[in-house]
Amino acid sequence: MGSSEGLKSLKHINTTTTKDDPRFKEEDQPLSPMARLFHEPGSNVYIVSMMGCKTKINPDVIKQNLVHSLVRHPRFSSLQVTDKETGNIKWVPTNVNIDNHVIVPEIDPNIESADKFVEDYISNLSRSSIDRSQPLWDLHLLNNIKTTDAEGTGVFRFHHSLGDGMSLMTLLLACTRQAADTDALPTLPMNKDSAYIKVTSVWSVLVMLWNSFVAMMMFVCTGLFLKDTETPLKGSAGVENRPRRFVRKSVSLADVKAVKNAMNVTLNDVVLGVTQAGLSRYLNYRYGEINRIGRGDHHDKKDFIPKGVRLRATFFFNLRATTRIDTLVESMKSGTLGRWGNQIGYVLLPFAIGLKRNPLDYVKEAKAVIDKKKVSLEPLFAYFVASLVLKLFGIKAVGKLNHKVFFNTTLWFSNVPGPEQEVTFYGQDITYIAPSCYGQPNALMIHIVSYMDKLTFVISADEETIPDPHRLGDDLVESLQLIKASALAKESTKDK
Repeated sequence: MGSSEGLKSLKHINTTTTKDDPRFKEEDQPLSPMARLFHEPGSNVYIVSMMGCKTKINPDVIKQNLVHSLVRHPRFSSLQVTDKETGNIKWVPTNVNIDNHVIVPEIDPNIESADKFVEDYISNLSRSSIDRSQPLWDLHLLNNIKTTDAEGTGVFRFHHSLGDGMSLMTLLLACTRQAADTDALPTLPMNKDSAYIKVTSVWSVLVMLWNSFVAMMMFVCTGLFLKDTETPLKGSAGVENRPRRFVRKSVSLADVKAVKNAMNVTLNDVVLGVTQAGLSRYLNYRYGEINRIGRGDHHDKKDFIPKGVRLRATFFFNLRATTRIDTLVESMKSGTLGRWGNQIGYVLLPFAIGLKRNPLDYVKEAKAVIDKKKVSLEPLFAYFVASLVLKLFGIKAVGKLNHKVFFNTTLWFSNVPGPEQEVTFYGQDITYIAPSCYGQPNALMIHIVSYMDKLTFVISADEETIPDPHRLGDDLVESLQLIKASALAKESTKDK
């Protein structure tokens, strides 16, 4: 994936256009630099979004509705064509055959393990790319196969050049309605936790500049030579080309809020603390297995994690003002682009890996780190550096820079808020929503999404590096329970 041969194959595509269609006002627009970057080797990333349905799926109803909604969005009805003279890629509108994009495989309804079949099917999608002779998205409807929590499963797949994760998530939600009121759009939770701390004094300006300088130096060093420790979570060269296993584990959103309120922190602080604790538990198990195999059993030893482990996540930020769901509904009706694109920055987020006597320390440490990042211009700096390198040295150079930074860290981390209410997707009530990615140069991605009263950890794992991603998911769930128990115990002690 991402080879120059794949781009050359775009040159001779024939397209059919209808000039009175408002979508074709977007014709011949070049891909943005960030969109173009997702075609570079090592950065050819796809987004997948899994949805569980309460009832069996009617493919014909889904197709009819997509033609009048998603397909009317210019990015979902345009080819990406390489210009013969300049070598640049541009958007060229085309007529969409919905049958080429909605895939309904034949499935034996009496299959022995439905959950494993669905998991394997989605994993197999990560072995392939979408044919570039058509718009780069598809929807797989796994019908007539009942899993533990769904009667049918839908899997959207988008090439990341179509838009950033938040834009695509919002567009997907624009195709849904509240289950209790099918005329009403879903609502997202209000984010009261600011991504940045307000700068109100000279001292806070100095702190912001210092934090930004430190982050800038770490970014430069990571791009040049600074690598994370070779832990059992760190992928080897070529990891971006290997298939992924997607695992999701859900917890109660009320449990997360209970910790938040007891510790007087933000939801993000709790989620990052739980992730840090879960990664520590998993690594302790993996290092314990290595010790037992190499040196025999150690019945009296509980902590196998080496000292001084450097483990960082690339934590993504949306730099554009969040697009409203109703705005995208109007964009699909009119066939116009609206506010769209790939405007994302990121921070390098260090995790303190190790076993703690007090589980609350994971949250406290995560809060200390993320508070520094809030008083920093790191996401803007990452975006600025990518733009500057692009202007000075071209797309190949910025592709290599980003790949080096990503590969030298351990995992990608992202979280987005989902609908507060139960939603219906063209008549199909949704039981869960689970977005993730494949094609990234890391062995692990953890994506966190809320939906109704649940919070779901979605793991994208390279099985060559992480052969037991379900165990990692269980460690995340168990870590939340331990942190919650400690937080409530401390709170009850205060009350006494």
